[in-house]
Amino acid sequence: MYARRRHVYFAMMTACLVLFVGAWAVVRLWSTPAAVAMCFVAMVIPPVAAMVANRRGPEDRWWDDPSGDPKSDEWWDELDGKRRRR
Repeated sequence: MYARRRHVYFAMMTACLVLFVGAWAVVRLWSTPAAVAMCFVAMVIPPVAAMVANRRGPEDRWWDDPSGDPKSDEWWDELDGKRRRR
């Protein structure tokens, strides 16, 4: 699933570059407002692409990984109810 997110990220960033370069290389010759609108759309794409690339899927079980701090892990296990009660 990681590869799919990476491919979507690169596709979105490619679209961003195509919009930006196309706006000022070609579209500005016919319509400056359209070129500016294309740049605004291109401006929104990188943050959305970063969110898509960094999104965790249901198969990513990051919350079950131990942190490396035994005391913290014990506290979280107790909070989650994983610890046996005496």
